[in-house]
Order: sequence, then C-alpha cells, then structure tokens
Amino acid sequence: MREPERTERLVLPGVLTAEQAAATVRGILAVQRPDGAIPWFRGHHLDPWDHTEAAMALNAAGEHQAADRAYTWLARHQNEDGSWYAAYQDGDPRQVTDRGRETNFCAYLAVGVWHHYLATGDEHFLDRMWPAVRAAVGFVLALQQPGGEIGWRREDDGTPATDALLTGSSSVHHSLRCALALAEHREEPQPDWELALGALRHAIRHHPERFLDKSRYSMDWYYPVLGGALTGDEARDRIEAGWDRFVVPGLGVRCVVPNPWVTGGESAELALALWSVGQSDRALAVLTSIGHLRDPDSGLYWTGYVYQDRAVWPEELTTWTAGSVLLAVAALGGDEATCAVFDGERLPRGVDPACCADPAPGR
Repeated sequence: MREPERTERLVLPGVLTAEQAAATVRGILAVQRPDGAIPWFRGHHLDPWDHTEAAMALNAAGEHQAADRAYTWLARHQNEDGSWYAAYQDGDPRQVTDRGRETNFCAYLAVGVWHHYLATGDEHFLDRMWPAVRAAVGFVLALQQPGGEIGWRREDDGTPATDALLTGSSSVHHSLRCALALAEHREEPQPDWELALGALRHAIRHHPERFLDKSRYSMDWYYPVLGGALTGDEARDRIEAGWDRFVVPGLGVRCVVPNPWVTGGESAELALALWSVGQSDRALAVLTSIGHLRDPDSGLYWTGYVYQDRAVWPEELTTWTAGSVLLAVAALGGDEATCAVFDGERLPRGVDPACCADPAPGR
C-alpha cells in the first residue's frame, strides 16, 4: 500500500481517491524514460514546459527521485544560450523535431526548480540547478521588448520573434517570480530580473495591444490570473468576464471558441487559477467535470473531448494533462509546495516601472 499512502495528499472527493491518484502517478512514471525525459506519451515529442509540469506532479506525489531525474535531463541538455529546443522526438535529445526555442518553455524551469526545492528542502539540488535557471532567464529576457512583453520565440537561425503572446508572457511572469524566489533564497540579488518582471506585469495588465490577438483561446483568458499578473478584484473580474464564453458546465473548459471541444489541461489550469483567487468551490466543480476524460486503465487523461460528436479527440493520453490535474488537486488539498508556487501572494513581485507603478493589489 506504499503508493496510496504517498498519494493521500492527492485525495479530492469526487475527483481522485488515493488509489486513483497512485494510478495516475504510475501512468506518468511509465512514460518517463530511464534518462529522466517525460514526453507527452511514448513515441510522441517532449517539450520543456510540459516535461516540467509532469515533473512537478511527480513531486506533489512524493516521487522526488523521478522528478530529480527529469530536472537533471533539462540541465544536461540545455543549449549554450540557456535555452532548450521546442520539441524532442520521444524525449531523445538527438532527435530534435522543432529547433525553435520558445521563451515560456525555457522560463518554466524556474517554477519547477522552486517547487522541487520546497517539496524536498534539497540544497544540493539547488546548487546543481541554479546555473541552469540563471542561463534560462538570461535567454528569455534577451527577448523582452521595450514595452515589457516577451517575444515568444527565437528561430533556429537566431532570428528573434518580436511578437508576444499573452499566455506565454503570463507564464514567463510566473517563472520570473519563482526565479526571484530562488535568488532571494540563495541571497543572490537579481535587480535586472526585478525590473523586467515589473515591466512585464505592467504590459500584461495595461497594454493588451502589445500582444497578438489570441482572445479566442481560453488560455489567454485565465493565464494572466494563473501567472499572477492579475490579482484580487482585477483577477476575479477577468474570470467572470470569460466564464460563460469558455466554461461548458459538466464537461470542462473549451480550448478555443467557438469549437465544441473541451480539454483537460485547460480545465485543470483554470481550476488552479480559481483556487489562487479563493474560488475553491468553483475549482472543485471544474475538476469534477472532467472525470469523463480519465482513462481507468492507465490512470492518465485524454487530451480533449468533442462534445458535439461525443468523441474523444485527439486519441492521446498525455502526461501533461495528468500532471495538470494532479497539481490542481494538490493545491486544493493544501500541499505546501504546490500552494506556495501557485499562490500569487507568496512570490516576489519585482519592481514596478517608476513612471507607471501598479496600484495596490486588487485596486
């Protein structure tokens, strides 16, 4: 009964029992390669963001050694400029299928490393991973634009994409806050990161015109909240404004409107965002609504469901969908490391631009 004992913290009535949580963790572990890589599923690609999300879920379940191997994979295969490629076939570093380097993918290491440290207290791990975090942040901030937003990608030939994505920049906002938490813990001040974070938050809060219009996507709706750029009343107002547009009662969250397609990852991430603004009842209802995506045999979750056709689509069980569900459950269940990482009030805020300081939170 070792596994259910480990996953007791992941029990959430109506969502997961300890045995179900253990099965989901086993499902992720079954996909992880011996070298630590966690692709979407065996035979598909690995991207650094979803790999990190799955590793965080393993930490939430007490599988710290497996999570350590996942982060070691990232450190071992980091490019000289601090980045990772966007896609590796089946997690094989010799088979790169997308040689672009996406900023939010690279920044997310900081979230995973801070989460791992909070879960384990392993200072040696921080010593090993801190250089990789610093290099990754350096790569990302080299693509920050004069308005504070983050260019979303650098192409294989080195060409920077100056266009910014609201979802990606919001994720980078979260990552920079975790990177600063790491720096504070290590007593290694990073004033440039603090300034960059403040400028990025200002862009997210006040300048939607600086981002490509992806408002049809639910991630653009909730990610400014999940990434901590919007808090208090401002965050709750944004949630209310998009609720009827994106939430399908009893089924989950649309990935993109008007498509009749709900997805597990977006639903679980919305639940995390709801929890972060004190709407735990709503978060629980959203998580309960995606029980139909759970595969009882593997413990993993289907990526999505086309409700108009009553059909699972695509027919894939992804580690990152399972990981996002486990992290949302961990937050609602009070797992300390997960709560500390996703609670927008418990991470550094950086320095607001002198000419346009943010109002007090929630104002």
